[in-house]
Amino acid sequence: MRYIIEASLFHGSLLNRTVIIPSFVYARACEYPNAVCAAYFPMVNRGDAVDSDEWRKLPEEQQMGWRVPMSTMINITHLRRTQPFLLVSEYLLLHNLSADLEAKKYHQNPSVFDSGARGPPSLKDMKRRGDWNVSKGEYGTWNKKEKTDIYLNLQSALPKKGRQNVLGWDQARSILQNHGIVGISSDEGFEMKLRDNGWEVLYTYDGAIGMDFVKNVVNPIRQVAPRDSIRGYVEDYRRFDADVLLLKGEIHFERKPAGLRFTTTDSRDNFSRLVLFEIHPIDSVKRLSAAMDKAMTERNGGRMWMGAHMRRGDFVLYNWTMQAELGDHFQRIKTSLEYGRGVLCSMRNIGTLSPYDVPNVTVDRNQLQREVPDANDKIYLATDERDPGNLAYLSDHGAIMASDLITLEDRRQFGWPLLLTDVLGLVEQDLLARSSYFYAHAMSSFAGGVINVRAANGADPRTAKID
Repeated sequence: MRYIIEASLFHGSLLNRTVIIPSFVYARACEYPNAVCAAYFPMVNRGDAVDSDEWRKLPEEQQMGWRVPMSTMINITHLRRTQPFLLVSEYLLLHNLSADLEAKKYHQNPSVFDSGARGPPSLKDMKRRGDWNVSKGEYGTWNKKEKTDIYLNLQSALPKKGRQNVLGWDQARSILQNHGIVGISSDEGFEMKLRDNGWEVLYTYDGAIGMDFVKNVVNPIRQVAPRDSIRGYVEDYRRFDADVLLLKGEIHFERKPAGLRFTTTDSRDNFSRLVLFEIHPIDSVKRLSAAMDKAMTERNGGRMWMGAHMRRGDFVLYNWTMQAELGDHFQRIKTSLEYGRGVLCSMRNIGTLSPYDVPNVTVDRNQLQREVPDANDKIYLATDERDPGNLAYLSDHGAIMASDLITLEDRRQFGWPLLLTDVLGLVEQDLLARSSYFYAHAMSSFAGGVINVRAANGADPRTAKID
């Protein structure tokens, strides 16, 4: 849902439109028996709420979810400072419609908004190759019917499956060098050669280990694409003048952040700023994570502390875990953090720091002020594992978890939202962004969120590992 909101806000800015975002999201799990959370949140059957049979085979109590206000998950006040948007409930009230319509699948009947509402056909992302780009711009007079040898050599290297209708910058240059093309040793010469032969340079972000599940915005890269595959988002949609423009389609699977690629570095940086600086958790999340950071530091004698994310739950069900067996999984984490301890020792000895390659960030010079962790120090582990025996195993082998740090007074100050694992996950994301070293899995969006916050905080990229 956060990816959708990030993309929608950016798309709205491109089209000079006010974005309408959901007033609530569905939380998937309660830290206590269902009846406890149901006393504070509307409880729904997840399958019924989102029209999915994914959970139908689970026991009934595991099919339940909770409707949570968006203002609990995102700092709406902070976001309104720079982003023009309305919650669906606000939009409905502006049109004298009941806010209850939002929970009744209003998106399946967009005419409830306005009798004149209309929109383009579905994006059909699952059927079409290529990607949206911010703007096609003016690409010269190249005739796509006149495909040169350079065009064809690059085209032959495009993936035969999937929707990644692009080549890496270095990959494309290597292909042309292997075919004896001269004049491409400089970036300027290479880019000119591409454009003269029907290809364009696009700007985006590198994912983790060759995939785009984490969708962080900290590793900017260049790619190239055949000009006739480019579809300009602005050109395609700015012509619609309906009051409500409803776009449908998959933007997550095999999609880059923002659901498109960029034709300029400035546009890419604008999206980076939105993700890094405008979409924040609420203040109570940051206050609690700061208190947990202090407690974790005290547990380790004032030294740096390291943390990791260990997603189990549905990842075990879908065979997406790094290791199927809990002990093997935890040992992998400990091995990676021991490597991280060595990185911190080396960095402290050398004393040089640099930030992620993101706009408007300066490196945090306080990263190396404390002593590095000892080999036997406790590590913080964010996990959705809830089996009592497994949790005892993790604790016995050096893991500190949320329940070890959050006090009763913390819970009273935070309030009822902390009953939900989804809200606790926001706290743990912010906490792990404060760790001296962080490790997680490349298929989890939780990890991507942590990396984004670390980048915004001025962390050194060497202090995190995603695999």
